[in-house]
Order: sequence, then C-alpha cells, then structure tokens
Amino acid sequence: MRFLSSTILQISIAREALRRPISRVRLRFCNWAPIRRSGSCSSSEMDEDGSVARKFWAKFQKEALLSAYTPFIVCLASGGLELDTFRHYIAQDVHFLKAFVQAYEIAEGCADDDDAAAIGKLKKGIQKELKMHDSIVEEWGVDVTKEITPNPATVKYTSFLLATASGIVEGGKGPAKIATPFEKTKIAAYTVGAMTPCMRLYAFLSKEIEKILGPDHGTHPYRKWIDNYAPVHFEAAVLQIEDLLDKLSISLTGEELEVTEKLYRQAIKLEIGFFNAQPVTQRAVVPLTRLLGEGEQRLILCSDFDLTCTVVDSSAILAEIAILSTQKTDGIDKNDPTVRNSSDLRSSWNALSRLYTEEYEQCIENILTQTEAKEFDYDGLRKALEQLSDFEKRANSRVCESGVLKGLNKDDIKLAGGRLILQDGCKTFFQNIVSKKEELNADIHLLSYCWCGDLIRSAFSSGGLDVLGIHANELQFDGSISTGEIVRKMESPLDKIGAFKEILQDSPKHLSVYIGDSVGDLLCLLEADVGIVVGSSASLRRVGSHFGVSFVPLLPGLVKKQKLLDEGSASPLWKGLSGVLYTVSSWAEIRTFVLGV
Repeated sequence: MRFLSSTILQISIAREALRRPISRVRLRFCNWAPIRRSGSCSSSEMDEDGSVARKFWAKFQKEALLSAYTPFIVCLASGGLELDTFRHYIAQDVHFLKAFVQAYEIAEGCADDDDAAAIGKLKKGIQKELKMHDSIVEEWGVDVTKEITPNPATVKYTSFLLATASGIVEGGKGPAKIATPFEKTKIAAYTVGAMTPCMRLYAFLSKEIEKILGPDHGTHPYRKWIDNYAPVHFEAAVLQIEDLLDKLSISLTGEELEVTEKLYRQAIKLEIGFFNAQPVTQRAVVPLTRLLGEGEQRLILCSDFDLTCTVVDSSAILAEIAILSTQKTDGIDKNDPTVRNSSDLRSSWNALSRLYTEEYEQCIENILTQTEAKEFDYDGLRKALEQLSDFEKRANSRVCESGVLKGLNKDDIKLAGGRLILQDGCKTFFQNIVSKKEELNADIHLLSYCWCGDLIRSAFSSGGLDVLGIHANELQFDGSISTGEIVRKMESPLDKIGAFKEILQDSPKHLSVYIGDSVGDLLCLLEADVGIVVGSSASLRRVGSHFGVSFVPLLPGLVKKQKLLDEGSASPLWKGLSGVLYTVSSWAEIRTFVLGV
C-alpha cells in the first residue's frame, strides 16, 4: 500500500531534511540544500548585482571547465603537445577569429554610436590577436591558414556566430527584419552574447594553465600563447566585452534575456567542441578510457552512494518514510501498545541522530590524536579506521533496537528510491558508462552503508542502470513490511575495502576507479588505481592528511601525469596505494575525464 504520492513524499522528505538534525556527521550539513537547476535567468535575478555577463559565467563556468579536460589543452599545458597539432590549432583559430571580426563589423552597424565605438575597440583587439598568430606562423615560415581548411567544429561555431549576427536565432530561416533601433540593439546584444563566453573562456583557461605551471614557465614551448591570454594582457578586453553585454542587455525583455542566455551557453558548448576537435594523435592521459585501448584491461568502476551519488542521505529518507507512515495511525488507539505515534518516532530518530553525531565526532578526534604520519601510511590508516568500524556497528545495533525502521512498506521504499534526487551529472555518467559497457569491458558497482539495497536499486532502475552491482545492507521483511532488523553486509570501512578487493580479484588485469566522499571510502579510494573525491568533507581530508594522503585537484594532476607520459616514464601512470587522491567539483568533471567530451 502506498501511503503518499511520489510528489508529496519527495516534498516531505526535502522539507524534513532541511528542518531537522541529520543522522550522519559525514553528511556535511550543508548538503541538505537543494541543487539549483540550470534554468533561465530572470530579469529580476540579473538586477541583483547589475551584471548579466557575470551571472551567465557563474552559471556555466563548471560546464566551461570541461574544455580544460580535452586532450589538446592537457597536452598543451604539459608542454608536450606535438607541433603539428599546435599548427593545426593556430590555423583553426585564425579562421575562428576572422569570423569574430566579421561579427563585430555586423554588430557595429546595429549599435548606437557609443556602443559601436566600444565594439570597434574590441574588433581592433581581435585584429591584434590575429597579428600575434601571424608572428607565430612566421617562425615556421609557412602560412598554415592556406594549407588547412576549417574543420567541422570550427565551421559549426563560425556559422552559429555569423548567423546570430545576421539575426538568425533559434532555427530562423533568414535574416531578421530590423525595423527599429530597439531591434538593432537586440541583435547587437545577441551577437555580443554569443562572443563573450569565448573570450572569458580563453582567459579562464590561460589562468588555469598558469596556476598549474607556476611562475617558472619561461621555457614552456607555448609560453607566448599562454601569456597572450594571461589576465595581465587579456583581462581588460574580457571585461570590456562583458560590460558591453551588460549595457546592451538593459533594454531587453525577460524573454530576450533568456534567448541571450541560450546563445551564451550554446557558444560555450561549441567552444568545448572546438578544443576537443583538435587532432591530438600522441598518447594522452585523457580520456582515461583511451588508455584501455593499449591493453586488454578491464575497467572496474566503483562508487559510494550516499552523498556521492545522492543529494539526501538514504538513512534520513528511510527514517522519514517510517515517520510519515505512522502519521496514518496517529490518534487511532492511544491505548494500543502496537500502534506507534509519529511524534514519538521522530523523537527517537532525533535522539539517535544526536548520539551518532556526538560519537562520530569523538571517534574522529580519537583517530587524530595518534602521531601524525610523516609519509603515506596505509597500514596505520587501516588500523585507525577499525575504531570507526566498531562505532558504525554499534550505531546500527542501536537503530535496530529502537525499532525506527519497523513497519516500512517495500513499495514505499521503492517509490522513494525511484524519485530520489541524484547529484547533477551522476546518472548521466553511469548511463554513458553502461552504454559503452561492452566496448570498455567495464564492470560497475555501488558500495554503500545504506540500510536498504532496494532503495539503491530503485534509484538506478531506469535508464538501463539495473546492471549495476549493488553492495549494501538489506532490510528484513515479513511479506512486504519491514521487521526493523538489518541484514548487515556493509557496515564499515573494512567491509567496503573487503568487498572492493573481491571485485578487483575477479579481474586480474584491470584499471580501477573508485569515487567517494567520506572517511568510510578512504581505504577504497586509496586501493583504487584512480581515487576520486567528490564534495568537501572536512573529516575525510583531516583523517587522510593525518596519515600522509595527498589531495590533488584533478586537472593539475592530469597535467603532471601527461608530463610523465611525454617523458616516456616506464612506471604505470595509474597505480593503487600511491597515497594520492584526486578532487573534483562535479560529476561532469568525472565523466569528461573518464569518457571524454
């Protein structure tokens, strides 16, 4: 029997999650906040700080970051990019910039005198950039633009840009009829909106590369290109076009702002495609699956579930289902000892949550009182996490003894799982992996402390994801109603690492990836060839660092790996128990690293 519709259930869970204490310290309290979806920016939002351009960039910056994970950018940053590839890129960029000049010229005719003057200055900047490219090709003694025609990705962006400047927006069949000055301003705004993200992205990439290389990059073979887009040289032009976009957007309606936003995002997508289309034929560390083709390796991909994949912790969801189900019986017969009161049940759950929080924090502090390791100490970490394992088992025993999980209907659990909100990009990543399962020779698993495997299976039941291996605890049921007992299969860090090692043993020749977010994932993260940390768990970093674990942002880590590859290092690029874990801000980064753009 389903006691609530799916919509009401989700609203209730989200509301209660935001309102009350949570059951696991590792949830990092801030994670209850709902993820903001990529929708349109309203005019009222734009007025908050007066900048349309900054709003757009803030909204799509994570998406733009994916261009940094293309083989071209990673190899360029490493300094090992083959010269022929860079020549090809310069030729494509010249074709690209010439279209920019054309678009600026069209936009000039649509703008008033002041704006036209600003556009003229930007056009001169692009013409100066073209001269910089000329100085580069002069060193080679050849005009690559005459030898290399625009590739499809270049044509796709330049066609989009020139069509926008001509008033052809959102699939229009011909140039717009511009009858009034306001319509001219609109076309100018659309055109600048389609150009702004390109300039901001180039400045962003240069800054990221400079951070990776540090101050001593004078010998870098592509230093001239990197320096050209460095903030000291290029930021003024970027701010100029962003200010122009802000000014041109003032007179736009809310609907026209939405169109400008779509053009901005489309430009970012086309830019990512532009970088990804550069013909990198050398060995590269990205995408990761590219390395699988060099041997008969099996891709073993494993992930945690709670807060790695989900927005809300599964224990809180199960408790909320139990509490909501008891509301049906509130007031029926207060003298019947078998009928539970929802307020009493909530009080019990809150007490369990508080006790868990206190004991978990104390357990972490006890671990950190041990002598800090001077180098990576896996054995010491494993021994220390035995304390956490004992604590987790005691906490689960208290949950069973409390009876808070008694009376849950299996259909309600499956319904909640099917409507569970996952982290942005998580489900898409697994769907992409599954769609290439045979090609990649991939084996995919979820390892979780979740009390009910049915909840996880339901969350991944659609989109062809029922092939994922689920390693979790299970609720005991009498028919379709839970008894309140847990079949304990995955309670601790030691249980997780045991299950993970068994998975690895089934495929002796493999490349393993583990994705996690909490202290309970540390052993698996370190055992994997590639351990990826999502989120920002303070306890994970504190405990890991205490035992000599290094946390490296993924992109700089990839550039370092590419340098080793460029140098012909004989050591395996990826190998477990290195003591290095890689951090990311989103599942989109993971997807691009593993599978490519």
